[in-house]
Amino acid sequence: MMQEARSAAASRKKTSPTATRPDGRIAAVGPAFNHYQSAVQLLQQGKYEKALDAFNKLLPNAPAALLERCRMYVATCHRQLEKSNLSFLTPEEHYDYAISQLNTGYFEEARNEFLAILASYPTADYAYYGLAVLSAVTGQSQECLDNLLRAIELNPKNRLQARVDNDFQSMVDDPRFTELLYPEVT
Repeated sequence: MMQEARSAAASRKKTSPTATRPDGRIAAVGPAFNHYQSAVQLLQQGKYEKALDAFNKLLPNAPAALLERCRMYVATCHRQLEKSNLSFLTPEEHYDYAISQLNTGYFEEARNEFLAILASYPTADYAYYGLAVLSAVTGQSQECLDNLLRAIELNPKNRLQARVDNDFQSMVDDPRFTELLYPEVT
């Protein structure tokens, strides 16, 4: 009888006090969850290095309910740390980075990079063109048209580029897009 009690106590120690609720939220108590909450708070405060350290310390012994979330947050910390270490010699180099963000599906990051270029270089037609592509890809027709119009006003060669750019495929059936690209026809 005493052996069974010890066995039950030992198995309770091995099981995690965390669980995932049906709604996907984590219901947990205990030191691992408290450590997790502290790490998330550091991340939310923008203290990416400290958050990364905290998540990395938690990973080896993380309960199953926290493990995947910890991995996701580690990747987020890495991405944010890489972003903050970036410096660009030219606005064109910055544009190339923004396009790489767009091409990998980091749409909000790409938008922020294009806007950062425009904050420093308000007549950077290629940044408006990049915003137009981003808007087309994300289904924001009016924003696409507005940005493409501005890009064309700053550099008429953008009209020719847009005519052959497959990134505007979602805009092809929009008559406003056609009018913008082929004003001589209308």
